[in-house]
Amino acid sequence: MRFDELDIPAPVLEGIKSAGFAECTPVQELTLPEALKGRDIAAQAQTGTGKTAAFLISVFSRMLSLPAPEQGPSPRALVIAPTRELVVQIDAEARVLAGSSGFTILPVFGGIDYEKQRTELSKGVDMLIGTPGRLIDYLKQQVYSLKKTQFLVIDEADRMFDMGFIADLRFLLRRMAPYDKRQSMLFSATLSHRVMELCYEHMNNPERFSVTPEQMTVDLVEQELYHVGKDEKYGLLLGLLRREPDIHSIIFCNMKSTAERLQNFLNANGYESAALTGDIDQKKRMKILSKFKDGSLSVLVATDVASRGIHVEGVTHVINFDLPQDAEDYVHRIGRTARAGAGGKAISFACEDYVLSMPDIEEYIKQKIPVVPVTDELVVTDYTRVSERRRSKGPQPHDRRRPQKSGRRTSSPQRTGGQQKISEPPKPAQETGKKPKKRRRRNKGTTPPGGTPAAS
Repeated sequence: MRFDELDIPAPVLEGIKSAGFAECTPVQELTLPEALKGRDIAAQAQTGTGKTAAFLISVFSRMLSLPAPEQGPSPRALVIAPTRELVVQIDAEARVLAGSSGFTILPVFGGIDYEKQRTELSKGVDMLIGTPGRLIDYLKQQVYSLKKTQFLVIDEADRMFDMGFIADLRFLLRRMAPYDKRQSMLFSATLSHRVMELCYEHMNNPERFSVTPEQMTVDLVEQELYHVGKDEKYGLLLGLLRREPDIHSIIFCNMKSTAERLQNFLNANGYESAALTGDIDQKKRMKILSKFKDGSLSVLVATDVASRGIHVEGVTHVINFDLPQDAEDYVHRIGRTARAGAGGKAISFACEDYVLSMPDIEEYIKQKIPVVPVTDELVVTDYTRVSERRRSKGPQPHDRRRPQKSGRRTSSPQRTGGQQKISEPPKPAQETGKKPKKRRRRNKGTTPPGGTPAAS
């Protein structure tokens, strides 16, 4: 189905053309006809299937066709997302798809620009996109209201539950107009019982749609599996990267320490990379993602927790340096490369530590992943190795120098007035005027005549 076959206003069609879209993805083909009629939507769709464009096109089209409420503190549309990165991605896509409609769009999220976001929101906006915490913060301060909001979108609802935002989400929904006075749309990777319970409680008999993750995996992603020892994974990774000169990839690891070690290894071997781990602050995280998006970084190393909310177009390869231990994480990972109908390639290393995950993964995606033999020509051996001392901070177990305790100086003598103070030997007792103390000899047993010690 083409977008121009649907009842979409000209300004939004202009935005769709600017975004380079011509034909609908499966989730767009299913949801757009009903959403454009004003029906509530509950859709099961993985990230990368075009769901963001689906709800943005629907909302913008309806906002143009319906009269706006009286000027006030309520945004016409509210989009709630679980992560800052997802808010930023939705905002960027919304500004393109809005076309020449003239809508004001504002993203709000924690970590940066608190006063700036507050000031912009107080002026009034057409579409407000935010994370639950920051939205509640401004709502409690009465910076804005939700009483007259006409459209609601909840994106990645299952993640809201996983991240503990469900109480915050209900707090916001209870302060909106009744469900039959607004249009609501919910998108989630799974429509579990708890997600559907939320739909029935706060939505108006929503139409339910499903685009399964298996369809996306089988149809769009080329997959390869290499059985390799864990000590050979570094050489195999370099061989694959050298074979693909224009690679723009995300490499997934299961642990933070592995991600940091792999980052150092890649940088030492000529591939500028950065590791995205759970303890990185928001500003540094956004800086890394910005460099990866503009191509300054060709390789991004990430853990599953830190990679939530990564939405980057043009990722050519996803490499599972460590196989995920959860089958759903495998689908989430490879979805980073097959976005909005584009193809991609997923390469997985099955080493002795994680190979036991393979049966569950293949059962979940309902196919066998093709196995590629590991040849000597593919494994690089002449690479730069990174020492343990360089990999981590702090004293190492083999480091002979022990850290000194604070407040003690053992390496240099004390100085007074710029001269070294030398300790003097003790003076004789006669000079001090004190009586010398008699030294008491300790008896270690009796000595009989003849000089031979008695047996004890």
